Amino acid sequence: MPHFIIDCSQDILLQRAPDEIMDALYEAARSTGLFVENDIKVRLQPYSYFRLGNGKKNFLHVFGYIMEGRDTEQKAHLSNQICTCLTALLPDISFLSVNIDEFAAATYSNKALIDPQNENKDRHFGL
Repeated sequence: MPHFIIDCSQDILLQRAPDEIMDALYEAARSTGLFVENDIKVRLQPYSYFRLGNGKKNFLHVFGYIMEGRDTEQKAHLSNQICTCLTALLPDISFLSVNIDEFAAATYSNKALIDPQNENKDRHFGL
């Protein structure tokens, strides 16, 4: 937690290397101070087939999934940090957008939470 999934047109990877894009997003998320650094996960999925509006050639969208508990201002700051960072990295992109959604703590589970040694039910146990 958190998970950041980048959907983008394939040609974005001709402008910047995948690692460069993912590292920039990782650093933008880390810089907010909202997350345990070791918890941040970023992945990228390029698309060869897509349709955009007239005159638009490419896109990049970040789906951010974070644990509930941050206020609207914190989530907006996170979204803005990511968008600002990626816009600087990819200035000629047609569409660049970010949205942040929340996981409900009551229904979330992970490997750490089910570990029998994790008596305090700390979702960061063992990291």
